[in-house]
Amino acid sequence: MPKEAAALQVPRQRSLLATLAGLAAILLWSTTVTLGRSVTEQLGPELAGAMVHIVASALLVPVVLLNSRRAARSKGLSWRYVVGCGSLFVINLVTVFLALGGARDRSQTVEVGLVNYLWPACTVLLSLWLLGNRSTWAIVPGTALAVFGVTLVLTGGKGLSWASLRANLADNPSVYLLGLAAAVSWGFYSNLSRAWGSGDSARATLVFNLATAAVFVLLFGLRSGGAVAWRLPTLNVMLMGASTAAAYSLWDVSMRNGNLNLVVAASYLTPFFSTLVSSLFLRVVLTPSVWIGCGLIIVGSFWSWRAILPPDDARG
Repeated sequence: MPKEAAALQVPRQRSLLATLAGLAAILLWSTTVTLGRSVTEQLGPELAGAMVHIVASALLVPVVLLNSRRAARSKGLSWRYVVGCGSLFVINLVTVFLALGGARDRSQTVEVGLVNYLWPACTVLLSLWLLGNRSTWAIVPGTALAVFGVTLVLTGGKGLSWASLRANLADNPSVYLLGLAAAVSWGFYSNLSRAWGSGDSARATLVFNLATAAVFVLLFGLRSGGAVAWRLPTLNVMLMGASTAAAYSLWDVSMRNGNLNLVVAASYLTPFFSTLVSSLFLRVVLTPSVWIGCGLIIVGSFWSWRAILPPDDARG
């Protein structure tokens, strides 16, 4: 093989592996609802959140050490990024765990998870304001379709009507609000991390996970009246901690070297994979309206993303 061809093959192989890393991260994130519900059932949301992110932080330390040489050549982390995006990171994970742990049953857990999956549509909409992006008119029906999908999910399989929607929401409104807060906070995080982020993202992820663990410890102490009774991590805690650490690390590799368009497009299938995993492992029989709503969320979010104009078109 000529040297020129061999030189070109190495970057292509690196790009392919990085793209596969991003797809693997999507599959790992698809287990969040299932594992999150399992650990909160065992430990409660506060203790579960603390232990999961302590495990994730411990597993991220070797990643940071391996990236230390690259970090030395990169820019430092700005305080705006650390404080602003770090706060949004913590808010997102706290609201996710509280929502999953507060759901009345596993069926409602799936519904809350799908509300959280409005985050791609939120990210696209917020990018118009935070990043100055421009879009075509298609963003309106795309967003409307995603919102309609969530509305269909929130009827609880009782038919699409205001009465069924109100009845399902009135049963446990706080978890749906927490799911929506998680979606919005991740939309802000995704945009602001792009605007403010620089330097060693692996180190930032470790710091954010440590901060999340600290907040959960504080919440657990307040909930238990200061009587902290720690337990050894359960298998599900270890699995979710490892999944969290691996997903963020793989996503970082993918965003740096992979096929960005392919990975981002694939990420819009996360609600489907998550719902499928939840229905299988949480043993939840889902109504047709939940599956249809899931599909509408995916199509609407993807449509909204496609409506964003490329930079050259946006300038024109």
